[in-house]
Amino acid sequence: MRALCWEGADALAVRQVPDPELRNAQDMIVRVRRSATCGADLPLLAGRIPYLAAGDVLGHEFLGEVVEVGPEVRRHRVADRVVVCAGVACGACWFCRQGLFAWCDNGTTGAAAAETAWGQPTAGCFGHPGPLGGFAGSHAEYVRVPYADVGAFTVPDEVSDDRAVFASDAAPTGWLGTELGEVTRGDVVAVWGAGAVGQLTAGAALLRGADRVIVVDGHDDRLRMVERHVGAEPLNYRYVDVTAELRERSGGRGPDVCVEAVGMAAEPPGLLAGRLGGGADRPLALREAVHACRKGGTVVVLGTWTGFVDTFPLGAVMNKGLTVRSARQHGQRWIPMLLDRMARDELRTEHLATHHLPLERGPDGYALFRDRADGCIRAVFSP
Repeated sequence: MRALCWEGADALAVRQVPDPELRNAQDMIVRVRRSATCGADLPLLAGRIPYLAAGDVLGHEFLGEVVEVGPEVRRHRVADRVVVCAGVACGACWFCRQGLFAWCDNGTTGAAAAETAWGQPTAGCFGHPGPLGGFAGSHAEYVRVPYADVGAFTVPDEVSDDRAVFASDAAPTGWLGTELGEVTRGDVVAVWGAGAVGQLTAGAALLRGADRVIVVDGHDDRLRMVERHVGAEPLNYRYVDVTAELRERSGGRGPDVCVEAVGMAAEPPGLLAGRLGGGADRPLALREAVHACRKGGTVVVLGTWTGFVDTFPLGAVMNKGLTVRSARQHGQRWIPMLLDRMARDELRTEHLATHHLPLERGPDGYALFRDRADGCIRAVFSP
């Protein structure tokens, strides 16, 4: 089959790779219909994550059609249209039984390396190397889906592919941001980053009753999308003092909840570096979120980070009494609810699929996405 593979720093190529096969009784094979780029892929593309090897297949946010099921798969059958959670979780370990799927003990093939980096293994992710998963990615014609009954969900007929694909990762990540921030009616919420995750975090905050939601970014085209499609307030950091403006919009206190949805994609190398040899990352947006948040408020870290960071304002966290929370998305908890909201038109995401390309043009799609060229929010590939 054809797949989009990493060839070395900043180099991608579509090549022939072996077709996936069932390896375990709970596996199934999915023919991919849509697979989207994601900011978490950019450090991989740049060669900043150890263990990634030339020829590894990228991609983790996808939707497709079931073509083969293992003998222990009960919830799915051939020809079902399913969206697959980007995170791989077994559904049976202690963490999965608590609904904490992102911390699954059995969802990665590289547990030893993950323990070296973080002290404990976490759930895997499609299209990432061993410590972060070790499963072939979704930028391909077919994907093997482990623990299929846990991580794959049937898509309602009335939900389009372009809408449903974002239930794989971006939408549950946005919902996670509001869960961690405990956003409630009357809150003022600020979100750093107007990409797909930032926009869906803002939308989730509004669905939960936030009084004002402000999205901070430096790209006017993205901020226009925030205003038009999400109904949140845009704030371009290039033109204003962000902290002062947020205080003005929140009764002089600062936002109740500040969500960082930027991550390390545009930062210098570091990543797993603290214990694996390298420098630290600079959390620019996170630092601003800490300073902007009201006293006693909550700062949520949604952006992708894998190692150590430098110049983190711990003094501000302590003196202001802030709560800092972070996690990767427990999508298995929320994807059914998000699909229901999509079916009821409460959650619309198709505007985020700004560029549709065939898989053969995968390198072009990633160049557009990486450079934020031509108004690209997400490039979506169709094999």
